[in-house]
Amino acid sequence: MPDFDADLLSIQEARHAVLAAHAAQQQWQKASQEEVDRVCAALARAGEEAAERLGRMAHEETGYGVPQHKTLKNLFCSKMLWDAIRDEKTVGVIRRDEARKVVEIAWPMGVIAALVPSTNPTSTTLFKTIIALKARNGIVIAPHPAAARCTAETARLLAAAAEEAGAPKGLIGCLTHISLAGTSELMSHYRTALILATGGSAMVKAAHSVGKPAYGVGPGNVPCYVDRSADLNLAARYLVASKAFDHSVICATEQAAIVDRPVAAEFARLVEAEGGYFVSPQQADLLRRALFSSEGAINPRSVGKSPQALAEMAGFQVPPTVRILIARLEKIGREEPLSREKLTTVLGWYEVDGWQAGCERCIEMIRFGGDGHSCAIHARDESIIMAFGLEKPVHRIVVNTMSSLGGVGFTTGIAPSMTLGPGGVGGAITGDNITVHHLYTVKRLAYEVTPPPAAALQGSSPAPMPAPAAETKVDEIVRRVLQQLGRS
Repeated sequence: MPDFDADLLSIQEARHAVLAAHAAQQQWQKASQEEVDRVCAALARAGEEAAERLGRMAHEETGYGVPQHKTLKNLFCSKMLWDAIRDEKTVGVIRRDEARKVVEIAWPMGVIAALVPSTNPTSTTLFKTIIALKARNGIVIAPHPAAARCTAETARLLAAAAEEAGAPKGLIGCLTHISLAGTSELMSHYRTALILATGGSAMVKAAHSVGKPAYGVGPGNVPCYVDRSADLNLAARYLVASKAFDHSVICATEQAAIVDRPVAAEFARLVEAEGGYFVSPQQADLLRRALFSSEGAINPRSVGKSPQALAEMAGFQVPPTVRILIARLEKIGREEPLSREKLTTVLGWYEVDGWQAGCERCIEMIRFGGDGHSCAIHARDESIIMAFGLEKPVHRIVVNTMSSLGGVGFTTGIAPSMTLGPGGVGGAITGDNITVHHLYTVKRLAYEVTPPPAAALQGSSPAPMPAPAAETKVDEIVRRVLQQLGRS
């Protein structure tokens, strides 16, 4: 068999997948709500039944995170997601405003190009496929090269479940020849209607630059403020568990604890009891060098790793009971690498005097690589909680919960999602948790509620023109010049 250029194979595969998804979507957009819901329920069941297997596959292929936690995310993006959106109407008339005489009708986008990250590959594939089909779209998935096999397997079982439940063949596609050229072709193809981008900043920026509508995410340098009014036992338990969850690969995970000084010593003791390990200044220096390049780029080998693996990588050891590493820090910015987003089990630690200082420190972190994303607070003083909600330039402020799970809607009432918009301040079109409502447009039947004014109905004969003004001296000069040029 002759060798073929990898980029050309990827480009051709992308073209074929988009055209197949478009042809299938032309049939799918005629489906009834009952048919749509039957297929999506089948997708959710398939994801739920394969959750553990897909979680293991994702861990084995990427080396990131914890298999059991990936299983939980797969269940979240199948069963829990479907439970949240199953009753949403996405076909035909979805709302009527009798007073304003407006009828709203859902209309699908078309073919969705879904870019999937290596950090949450199987769960993101489940999530995007279910919401895309619920809105009567087709979807083509572009995996990260480091997670190509588990992503393709997730897409394969979803496609089989959809077809068995009555969806047309080709509605769910997935690239298997992975290259930048192929992904670019997928995003820019004339039949691609919308890009749904989850992943690194460079990939999301590329998605926003191809001239197609795009929903993208942003980095989440999430601060977690712990106030003196907090339930410290619960806050310590949640903070350590959240940072340790799937080894910190969810973008809404806490990146630093900002602790009110009067309770800092007690809170540190409680955090240690939950498995937090405060590194020495020397060990913190070793982590800085192990986690980040001199330019500030994260070392991909450090992503989604246990504290034991990180310590070994950096050149020291920690006990097997340790769940996260914690570095006491003073500065935020380029001069302090550990104040950056860390998609791994390392947490920064700052101490402040009072909630106003905590508020300012949180804003510093957000502005250093987390614009628009998320913030967490542990407090029982509602006035302080509200102040944080009003002042923080982010779109998710999670209160007294695990930020990793609260930000995605697992432990909070916001929309279940694996694509968290950072809004305009973060370079995206929305600050919402992306869900099914973002994947269809709304047509409106609008009946007359106000008769037109009489003046708008008149005008069958033209209004008289005003008499021309007397020719001025300047007009006469212009006329003579034009005559001389032969243009009068």
